[in-house]
Amino acid sequence: MKSAVETLNPTRVRLTVEVPFEELKDSLDAAYKKINQQVTVKGFRKGKIPNRVIDQRFGRGAVLEEAVNDALPKFYTEAVNEAEVNPLGQPEVDITELKDGELLAFTAEVDIRPAIEIPDYSGIEVEVDAIEVTDEDVEKSVEQLRNRFASTNPVERAAEDGDVVTVDLEAKVDGEVLEDGVASGVSYTIGSGELLDGIDEAVKGLEAGGEATFTSQLKGGSAEGKDAEITVKVTAVAAKELPSLDDEFAQMASEFDTLDELKADSRKRLENMKQFDQATQAQERVLEKLLELVEVPIPEKLLEDEINTRKHNLEHHQLGQMGLTLEKYLEFQGKTVEEFDGETREQAVKGIKTQFVLDELVNKEKLNVSQEELTEHLLRRAQSSGMSPDQFAQAVVEGGQVPMLVGEVARGKALAVVVEAAKVVDTKGEVVDLSDDEDEVEEAAAVVEAAVDAEAEAK
Repeated sequence: MKSAVETLNPTRVRLTVEVPFEELKDSLDAAYKKINQQVTVKGFRKGKIPNRVIDQRFGRGAVLEEAVNDALPKFYTEAVNEAEVNPLGQPEVDITELKDGELLAFTAEVDIRPAIEIPDYSGIEVEVDAIEVTDEDVEKSVEQLRNRFASTNPVERAAEDGDVVTVDLEAKVDGEVLEDGVASGVSYTIGSGELLDGIDEAVKGLEAGGEATFTSQLKGGSAEGKDAEITVKVTAVAAKELPSLDDEFAQMASEFDTLDELKADSRKRLENMKQFDQATQAQERVLEKLLELVEVPIPEKLLEDEINTRKHNLEHHQLGQMGLTLEKYLEFQGKTVEEFDGETREQAVKGIKTQFVLDELVNKEKLNVSQEELTEHLLRRAQSSGMSPDQFAQAVVEGGQVPMLVGEVARGKALAVVVEAAKVVDTKGEVVDLSDDEDEVEEAAAVVEAAVDAEAEAK
């Protein structure tokens, strides 16, 4: 076999391949055998029909077609390896010559991973939010805990802020009661803002048995986003009683003996949360800076496929589960189709660029993924998917997605390397040290996943 490669542009090549006919022998034999098992000829046992009879009865062309279809993947792969290119997706193959007994010639055009030059990234500098936990933050955290241990007692008076009311609701749009617009026995804390805009004003001042009507935009259901006439009937009013903030509360609500110890633990937890947010912010901003440093040609076919995948996932998974069409979604978002298409293209470009750059960094830095790192990543992905680790692992193996998970961890490690080399300062001008973060790789992998944000991997 002879092959040559022609670079059409930085992300696409054309392979030209010539195969002497004798190299098709195995595929020709396989073609005759396959046809032998599929056809019947009077006077011959199944599978024992001579090749010349198959040629006479069914045509030599049918055999050649079967043989060529069988042989093409093998010769294409050999040509790719000889050319030392990294193909993306399926090639466009054109058989340019097929002379029986002499020659098979074909061309294959395919997108390839572009050659990327990773510049010195040690000079990257980013600014992140400072870690600040105020006394007000701590008090709010303790108050939330206090509310979880609140009790309610029925009262015979008009509802007030902070009361828990039990209500029946009915929603009408254009005068018609919605099929999914009726609910009974709904518990609601006045002032929580967790139900419908306008309900607080409607129920305040009502006693059990009282009724009011107000207009509100629906937040879900079949008429999501539409203005509805809501009738609310209060069936019960209960006053919320909060436990006293003292050492006894701390002992009841936590493992601590004193309220001061509980508050100190709340402060530490809030600091840890803000530290995690700070690390994530640093990784996101370092990634943005890194991508700005690197010129990456994007294969048009790959980009088109990525855009279509993102649109499909949005329409048929996310919006489909909410019962929304793309048109209705854009209406709620206040976006035009052109704006949506532009944003989707921009996100797809960033996702592909992120993969290419970090994959090149993995190669450059010779990063490997250990079994422990892969297992840790699998556990996190299983948790985020709502599946048990065993179920998720089985789905990954059966779907042939292990290389995808390995790629995610490797890219996370590559980003962690860049973050460690970057200068990260907070808004107070203090240098932020992220090198001691044990979960740095996993956090970086999550940032990379968010940037890539697609089910299909670039192959």
